[in-house]
Amino acid sequence: MRFFQIIKNTKNNLSLNKTRTFLTMLGIIIGVAAVIAIVSVGAGAQELLLAQVKAMGSNLIGILPGASDDKGPPAAVFGIEVTTLKYDDALEIRKLPDIVAICAYVTGRGTVGYFNQNKELNYTGVLPEYLTVEDTAVAKGRFIKQEDNDNMARNAVLGSKAASDIFGQENPLEKQIKINQITFKVVGVMTERGASGLQNQDEQVFIPLKIAQKIMLGIDHVAFIRAKVDKEANIEPSIGRVKDLLRFRHRIKDASKDDFSVRSTAQALDILGSITQALKMFLAAVAAISLVVGGIGIMNIMFVTVSERTGEIGLRKAVGAKRKDILLQFLVESAVMTSFGGLIGVALGLLISAAIALGVNYFGYDWKLIVAPLSIFWAVFMAAGVGLVFGLWPANRASLMSPMEALRKQ
Repeated sequence: MRFFQIIKNTKNNLSLNKTRTFLTMLGIIIGVAAVIAIVSVGAGAQELLLAQVKAMGSNLIGILPGASDDKGPPAAVFGIEVTTLKYDDALEIRKLPDIVAICAYVTGRGTVGYFNQNKELNYTGVLPEYLTVEDTAVAKGRFIKQEDNDNMARNAVLGSKAASDIFGQENPLEKQIKINQITFKVVGVMTERGASGLQNQDEQVFIPLKIAQKIMLGIDHVAFIRAKVDKEANIEPSIGRVKDLLRFRHRIKDASKDDFSVRSTAQALDILGSITQALKMFLAAVAAISLVVGGIGIMNIMFVTVSERTGEIGLRKAVGAKRKDILLQFLVESAVMTSFGGLIGVALGLLISAAIALGVNYFGYDWKLIVAPLSIFWAVFMAAGVGLVFGLWPANRASLMSPMEALRKQ
């Protein structure tokens, strides 16, 4: 009966000043919503990236510039430019046993123009075997040929969306476009492919590797290399042969001084999974800091509440209320505020997560709305815990008041 009376008193006390109660809860609402949304977005991004890596196939080897240990990514993954991989490295890897296709890549971004149509797009310098390595095809015209690369021909192949954005219903084949004011002839249009990782493949322009290096970017290295192996069983032997070849070509005698990294799709999945999981947890922890800020706000308001209700405390103690009754009353009020704030925050976080999923899918990415029930439980549990922890000091202060002093101050 005492507990139900406390709940009734709590409802009455919190209803007396609804605006202040809501503003007190606001920090908890924002904190919980941020945790739910960030965990959901992190899980969605992780699923998207892993699905795209899986879609590339299980018989691919990736060669990246820069050293790394077996469980960590190379420096190139973090956007650090490393210039140790060359076009000739790719040509030599192509000669190895079990390698059926190879492609070297460089990337850039520029303004693609056709008369009065201008669009900012990514362009990628590739080799003719890109189609085999990436398991894709041309819808119209042709892809880049070896002679295009050897002769540095200014030919371009458009992604399906890039073609429609620039030319609309007009046939783009044999038309002249400009990429950063350099003229190219459109020789092909790719089939629709969709998003890969965090990039829409249909919004790209493909040009010969050498012209991308020499004319567009002014570099002599490649960003990365992908090699396709004839069958999955030959992945590990091929990785060993690629490492031996690159060490010979780069004059490396000590394996610990490698200036490159070689990964299979399975290894890339493991590394990517561990990185995205750690990043997701880190962001959730940062978002959870707002719960602490909200808790401090609750503690300050509870101190104000204790001061305002000094007379009530004195009167209740004078008629027989015990210290634990006063302590429990203020703790319950604090916990109820944070719990309701947590529930509202969960609803808001789910709405934000759903809105982000819809927005990302609108731009062509296969983004899944993933909300872990455990994250909801922990968010509400933490919110209630914050209320108890930060409400303890003001509640204890109220419970220690002398009834005579409380009535006199009133």
